[in-house]
Amino acid sequence: MATPLTAGQLLAALHAEGVDVVGHESWRTHNRNHKGAWGPLSGVMIHHTVSSGTDASVALCYNGHSALPGPLCHGVIDKAGTVHLVGNGRANHAGGGDPAVLQRVIAEDYGDRPPAPHEHEGSAGSVDGNARFYGFECVNLGDGEDPWPAAQLEAIERVSAAICRAHGWTARSVIGHLEWSDWKVDPRGFTMPALRDRVAARMGGPAGGTSAPRYQPFPGTSFFSGRTSSPAITAMGRRLVAEGCSSYTVGPGPRWTDADRRSYAAWQRKLGFRGSDADGVPGRTSWNALKVPYTK
Repeated sequence: MATPLTAGQLLAALHAEGVDVVGHESWRTHNRNHKGAWGPLSGVMIHHTVSSGTDASVALCYNGHSALPGPLCHGVIDKAGTVHLVGNGRANHAGGGDPAVLQRVIAEDYGDRPPAPHEHEGSAGSVDGNARFYGFECVNLGDGEDPWPAAQLEAIERVSAAICRAHGWTARSVIGHLEWSDWKVDPRGFTMPALRDRVAARMGGPAGGTSAPRYQPFPGTSFFSGRTSSPAITAMGRRLVAEGCSSYTVGPGPRWTDADRRSYAAWQRKLGFRGSDADGVPGRTSWNALKVPYTK
C-alpha cells in the first residue's frame, strides 16, 4: 500500500517512462475527495470506455454524467497512445470489489491472475476500489471487435509500469476491472496476464526503455494531394502494408495516389473511424497512430 502520488509526481513518473501526456482542463484538482477516502493506494486498474473518439471520450471521463459525476478515471488512453489526464485524487472508476482480490494484489502473490471475484458494487462484503486504485480508461467500444492499436497497448503498458516503478510495486499490482468486480467485463480485447507480462518485461529495464524511434510529424491534410511527391508518402505506404491495410498493386511510391487513399481509409477503419472520418485523408490522430518512420 502506498501514499498517492501528487499531480507533479504522477506527471514526472509518466514522462520518465516515455508516455505522451496531455493534461485536460483542471485535472490537477479535479477529484471526488469530498465523497470518500483517497488512499492508501494498492494498484492500477485498467478499463475500456465503451465509446469512440478521443475528444468525446475525454470529455465523458472528465465530466461524467447525471448518474455518475466525473472524474471517471485518472487518465484516458486514446488509440494513438496519448494519455489525457482528467483527474487527480478519488475518481468514480472502480466501485465496489472483492476484498479477497484486494488482499492478493497487496501481497502480489497470485499466479497469472488474481482469484475470481465474487463481490461487486452493492454486495455486503465489497470494498471501495475508488479509494485504492488508480484508474485508466482506454478508448474502445468493448465489443470484442474494436481494434487495440499497438500504440495504445504500448501506452497502457508504459502507464502501468510508470506507476508501479513510482510505488515500488510489481506488475501484479496492475489488474483489469473484470478482475475486481464479478459483473464487469473490461477490458475486453486483450488479456490482463499478457499485459502484466509486458509490464514486467518493461520494468526489467530502465525507465523509458530504449531510445524512442523518431517518427514523421503530421504534415497537415493539405500535404496529401496528387501534386505531392515525398519519401514520407513511401514510408507511410510501407507502414500501411505492414498493418495489413494495402490496396496497392504497384508500390507504394513517393507520389500520393488513389491507392494510398484507399489503403489509408482501411487503416482509419482499423482504428475504429467510420463514415467521413474514414475518407482516406490522413488526420493527426490516425497519422500518429501509424508511426511513420522519419525521412529527411
